[in-house]
Amino acid sequence: MSFSLGIVGLPNVGKSTLFQALTRNKVEASNYPFCTIDPNVGVVPVPDPRLEKLAEISKSAKIIPTTIEFVDIAGLVKGASEGEGLGNKFLSHIREVDAIVQVVRRFKDTNVTHVHGEINPDYDKQIINLELILADLDTVSKHLSKVIAKMKGSYDKILDKEKVILEKCQETLEKNELLNTLDLEPEEKKILHQLNLLTTKPFIYLYNIDENDIGKDIGLPDGSIAICAKTEAELADLEEGEAKEYLKELGIEKSGLESLIVASYKLLNLITFITTGPEETRAWTVTDGAKAPQAAGVIHTDFEAGFIRAEIINWQTLLDDGGWNQGKEAGHMRMEGKEYIIKDGDTVHFHFN
Repeated sequence: MSFSLGIVGLPNVGKSTLFQALTRNKVEASNYPFCTIDPNVGVVPVPDPRLEKLAEISKSAKIIPTTIEFVDIAGLVKGASEGEGLGNKFLSHIREVDAIVQVVRRFKDTNVTHVHGEINPDYDKQIINLELILADLDTVSKHLSKVIAKMKGSYDKILDKEKVILEKCQETLEKNELLNTLDLEPEEKKILHQLNLLTTKPFIYLYNIDENDIGKDIGLPDGSIAICAKTEAELADLEEGEAKEYLKELGIEKSGLESLIVASYKLLNLITFITTGPEETRAWTVTDGAKAPQAAGVIHTDFEAGFIRAEIINWQTLLDDGGWNQGKEAGHMRMEGKEYIIKDGDTVHFHFN
């Protein structure tokens, strides 16, 4: 299971520069609005130093990390939902992503114009959120009208439930509130899932900061992250060893990509388990709380259906033992059944029919 993040923001906030730095894809990044017409899509391996270490003791032929997909769309402007700029037609490109990364400009650069003439992060966030809200309101209102039309003349229990949740959503959106603020029941989430609504998704607010603010506490809201897209672009042009040295010089522990991935995993409640052997060492992503059969199903649906048991050793224990056979001999390998909840860093060997 890989996951995807949609990147949104006003024009000229550094979205395309950030996308290029994160994915090492060369894309258009110019000082004028709407230079990103078609969506830019980049798939990036998730850095995980555990894989190389485990591959060494397993003598794996290859290493396969899990991946994250970034989708960068054209900058939105105030009134996009009413056709301003290029309108909000680009939002269709991010309706199926797992979370939304809103890039907010906090850097100052007289050579890069701001669409509103001044740097005001809070106002910029309000504009983007409102455009996403209005796009969802349009979708919800149209779907609600269809449901009401279907219900004319007869009562339908399923349609009635759908109508109630849609009305709740419509009321929330009309108050200019994001739908991810609603406490929804699992059945309600299932009903809304088919609509691919934007504001039901979790949000990460990513502030694009000045170089001289790197490593400083600049009083950003809880849950947001700070990245200097300009510095990340410089890092992307360096070899891995050089990039690590540059990070040290800057006093930064993680690159912007690593910081964003950590925040994404936390936001989406994801963990990683690992399979390792002579053929490959591979990372797999599952939702925290997934049971062993569900994790097996991420590898192949047949594995979940025919699940018998799972052999489990923590990755560090496996490394310390020097291999799978040594781990078994040391008594560190556990045999787990269908109710076992997978933990981050578990190395797993599944048995199935």
